[in-house]
This record gives sequence, structure tokens and C-alpha cells, in this order.
Amino acid sequence: MVTLAIGLGVIAYLRHPLERVLVELCGNQERAGFWAAFSAIALGLTPLIFAIACRPAPGPGSPAIFEFAEQLKWGLIGLMSTVLVLGWVMARSIVRWESRAAKKL
Repeated sequence: MVTLAIGLGVIAYLRHPLERVLVELCGNQERAGFWAAFSAIALGLTPLIFAIACRPAPGPGSPAIFEFAEQLKWGLIGLMSTVLVLGWVMARSIVRWESRAAKKL
């Protein structure tokens, strides 16, 4: 549940800046809206998949907080991986867009 809340917080934080950049890169609001929605889904689902995939082995003497922390760790690794990949793709797109814009001048 915490992983989901953190993912939703990151989506809310990145939504408007990402959409502004996407409008410029994509050329219109419809394309930018699609890629913003796609990015939000990726940012929301990837950490959940990582968190669900983590199944700590409960032991008789292990506190539940350690199991919770392990699952949260993998959810955050998934979230950070998605943000890094999204940033890398956006950076490459911006470089291509700027080189095309410079050629038009």
C-alpha cells in the first residue's frame, strides 16, 4: 500500500512538467496526453510489480517490519528504474527534437 502511495505521489509530482515537455516534443496536446498517460501507467505499475514479486520468507522470529521494508525496497527500486528509463528516453527525444529544430533554421 505504501508503494502505491509513493508511486501515485511521484506521478502527481511529474505529471504537469512532463506533459508540458511532451506537448513541445509531440507537437500537439493529443499525442502528449497519450504519452503522459502511458508514463503514468508505467510509473504506477512497475513499482507494484516489483513489490508483488518480492515475497519475503516469514520466519518465526522475524519482525513483520523487516518483511515490509524488503517489499518497500523492491517497490522503490522499480519506481526509480522506471523514472530513470523515462528520463533517458525523454532526454534522447529532446536532443533529437533540438537537432531537427536547428536544421530548420
